[in-house]
Amino acid sequence: MAKLVVGLGNPGTEYSKTRHNAGFLFVDGWLSSRSAEFSYQSKFQGSVVKFNQAGQTVHVLKPQTFMNKSGVSVATYAKYFNISVEDIIVVHDELDLEPGDIRLKRAGGHGGHNGLRDIINQLSSADFYRLRIGVGHPGAKHQVSNYVLTAPGKEDDANMLQAMAMGVAVMDDVLKDEYQRAMQYLHTAK
Repeated sequence: MAKLVVGLGNPGTEYSKTRHNAGFLFVDGWLSSRSAEFSYQSKFQGSVVKFNQAGQTVHVLKPQTFMNKSGVSVATYAKYFNISVEDIIVVHDELDLEPGDIRLKRAGGHGGHNGLRDIINQLSSADFYRLRIGVGHPGAKHQVSNYVLTAPGKEDDANMLQAMAMGVAVMDDVLKDEYQRAMQYLHTAK
């Protein structure tokens, strides 16, 4: 049995601290205590690290396509390693949650998120888990693109980091399929 954890973001240093890169920032923080380092693998168009935990292989992928083409990397990787859609966890920024909020859910639509839209299209399924990191909403639809491609202010950044720490705290449960326990913690903790 294997799990695939996908952190979404855009490649390049100019995007590294932006709201849209919450997924990259999360997986980097989660893996910082491990001696696991990402390596770029061109056949998957992504940076990859693998490790074993509790008898299962955990794959972590950061697509190095731009956000709206993330699904190509995810689908190629999942197919190559025969990882089922239900064993994929996508970590991404979420406009519908305030900075400091983090939620875990299974399936659903893309909510206008281009990375999720492409993953759903490429997998022909929306039945994967999502770890949604709140970044807040700028207030108007036409401001979203610029908003997600800029860095959060000091307070929002601190709140997002706190939320990511909560997410890191439940990853052992997530990897053991204890999704309900992880959800209960995330959805009731403050």
